[in-house]
Amino acid sequence: MSGAGEEAALLGLAPVAPHRSVTYGPHPDQRVDLYDPPPDAARGPHVVLVHGGFWRAAYDRTHLSPAAAELARRGLPVALVEYRRVGGGGGGERTFDDAAAALAAATAVWRGAGPAPAPVLVGHSAGGQLALLTAARSEPGRIGRVVAVAPVADLAAAHRLGLSDHAVAALLGDGPGFADRLAAADPVRRPPVGVPVTVLHGTDDPEVPPQLSRSFVAAARAAGAAAVLRELPGVGHYAPFVPSAAAFRMLLDAVRGGS
Repeated sequence: MSGAGEEAALLGLAPVAPHRSVTYGPHPDQRVDLYDPPPDAARGPHVVLVHGGFWRAAYDRTHLSPAAAELARRGLPVALVEYRRVGGGGGGERTFDDAAAALAAATAVWRGAGPAPAPVLVGHSAGGQLALLTAARSEPGRIGRVVAVAPVADLAAAHRLGLSDHAVAALLGDGPGFADRLAAADPVRRPPVGVPVTVLHGTDDPEVPPQLSRSFVAAARAAGAAAVLRELPGVGHYAPFVPSAAAFRMLLDAVRGGS
């Protein structure tokens, strides 16, 4: 499956409605969709899933709803997060705050129904950056693990490369103080220490170069973080979230804690 084929396969899937939704703020995008496992399913870890789209309002959580539903079908309670994005009332700290607030909202729902372990925070692409930054900023014990899939995990490199028409500058505001904002939000500069991280990245990713994950994992390990990179040969940017793809099984294994 080519990179274009992966994208078409993911975006061509019919959206799957959640079992219920909760809000965590007044903005329409401050919302979390909850997908519940079947009653007889063997339960896996709770998952908070953060979509990508280079932080832009043009891309919402809908394209990950089939993956969320499939993870739930396999026994994993899933919270699919929406957040304010560039061009829709978000960007910068508003987006970062929403990622943390959505995590708290999902955790509160699950713990309201009984004891629940700290969730696995899964992020794709720009959502991978949000997952890693949220883990770095969170109090100990709030997040069990992070699985970052094709993450924009080196913001400085992404900015130098001008990825997605200079999306990093659009996210952070390209003006006075940009260097400080970049340093504060860059997982390479602020890796989560104390939270195990697994990074999945296709070697044929045309959207986010695998080198960004390699540099993040090297920096994280140098800082004392437990970070592992699993490169997926021949895989592009989208296949790990296509339920019928072999790469989805690799995602499922990583979320369940496989090495």
